[in-house]
Amino acid sequence: MSYAILTDLTRCIGCQACALACKEINELPKEDGALKLSATTWTMVEKRHDVFIRHQCFHCLEPTCVSVCPVTALEKTQEGPVIYHEDRCIGCRYCIMACPFEIPKYEWDSVLPRVQKCIMCYQKRVSLGEQPACTSVCPTGATVFGQRDQLIAQAQQRLQNHPNRYVNHIYGVHEAGGTSVLYLSDIPFDQLGFKHARSDEAYPKLTWNILSQIPSVAGVGGVMMFGLWWIINRRITLEQEQKKNNSKSPDSNQKKTP
Repeated sequence: MSYAILTDLTRCIGCQACALACKEINELPKEDGALKLSATTWTMVEKRHDVFIRHQCFHCLEPTCVSVCPVTALEKTQEGPVIYHEDRCIGCRYCIMACPFEIPKYEWDSVLPRVQKCIMCYQKRVSLGEQPACTSVCPTGATVFGQRDQLIAQAQQRLQNHPNRYVNHIYGVHEAGGTSVLYLSDIPFDQLGFKHARSDEAYPKLTWNILSQIPSVAGVGGVMMFGLWWIINRRITLEQEQKKNNSKSPDSNQKKTP
């Protein structure tokens, strides 16, 4: 069973209740008027074209951040949220560079920095059968939590019932292979700053498709690198042996005698 969040931008009044609830449950410092996501702001509401837009991690169905992490510090759970294991993280920040939505942030000012982002209240709520704090406090039902398939059906029904209210698109159904955070809007998403996905296919699959086309190049490159290493290492070994033999030879000892 995979859960998701559906945010209907036509219903959002910009009250920031979701952002405040996020900070409270995750014990993040309160900041008035946060204008972008950061290591201490995991969800926020921005206003563009008189539309209030809630930003948070998209929790991709096949997350690129998870695929590039060499130590499995990021994990896509069966329930849907993408969570973070800080005890495994080595700080390589590949996840930050790989995310197509530029979501994960780094604690640059911390002595022991971590990657930070929305985890959809997984440990404290979703894994216990409860909805995230942000959706539980929304006073207008603009952002709701539920099974992904049911939320998509609900969004499709709204599009069918009110074709003049919405643009005919549910953002997140196909973008980057599909996400666990979905949106409805009355203004085209590209005008609201939403990332235009380069493909409907999951990004980790695109990476593999590219790599799978160059096995011979990678193989030849690997052999060449190994050969170069062997030659250099062999020369160093021979030079060390030569110096050792010279130091033991009688001629070498005679030269050293005054």
